[in-house]
Amino acid sequence: MTSRHEREPEDTRAGDYAALAAVGPYGVRPGHALITMVEPHPGHEYAYNRWYEDDHYYAGAMAMPWMYAGRRWVATRDLQELRYPEKSAVARPVTAGCYLSTYWVTEGRYDEHMKWTVGINKRLNRDGRVYQDRTHVFTAFQDHEATVYRDGAAGPRDFHALDHPYAGLVLQVVDAEGPERRAELLEWLRSRALPRRLHGSPAAMVTVFRPTPLPGDRMTYVKQVEGVDERLTLLWFLEADPRTCWDRFQGLDAEVAESGLGRVELVAPFIPTVPGTDRYVDRLR
Repeated sequence: MTSRHEREPEDTRAGDYAALAAVGPYGVRPGHALITMVEPHPGHEYAYNRWYEDDHYYAGAMAMPWMYAGRRWVATRDLQELRYPEKSAVARPVTAGCYLSTYWVTEGRYDEHMKWTVGINKRLNRDGRVYQDRTHVFTAFQDHEATVYRDGAAGPRDFHALDHPYAGLVLQVVDAEGPERRAELLEWLRSRALPRRLHGSPAAMVTVFRPTPLPGDRMTYVKQVEGVDERLTLLWFLEADPRTCWDRFQGLDAEVAESGLGRVELVAPFIPTVPGTDRYVDRLR
């Protein structure tokens, strides 16, 4: 019988793990996020879903250091058709990107995580474990700026959001009218617009992030992030299916435009996938 020790690779640098665990921040706050919206190529929907759920979600995400929570979401065709504005700087056409994955990264651990993620994705690509028949519509690592809660101190916190069984999510992307206006836009959202929208709504919280540039040694199939100086990314976590309450999310573009601080480039509803299944794959087109 082969012992556990004999089955291990010759060099895993196991001794380094104890040293690394003893240094640096290790809180539970989502200081950073990976938000990635992807479109499988026509005819590859089932194969893409199985690759992502059976391999990449784990090997390319959750097994990596400091990425401590994740959730996948899907937009069936009827959900895609609810999106606006029709001319989006994020999704072209606006229906592009039927799968969304969201991940939390421990606050203060962005650099360490990025070192690992670049390295592991190069290895996965070299080993033929990257599915090529897909397009990254909107993929960015992001820094956390704010979380606004509907119920104050009651209910799940933002660090629970990807584990709590929320029934839906709305992705909203807002661009400020220039880099110098983003802080003002953020403050208006945090103190006025979001509390007003959340009151009495099925959304329990909104997390607000700002994108960061991808590293120069990223994989070539992921394009560099646009709008890093002006953009804010909002995730609305819903306690109801977005189709049953979509009226509550109408007019977000007009509201931002009227503020004079920015413009909405995407409002897109999603529902959670069911891990380990192909549910909804036949309803994407």
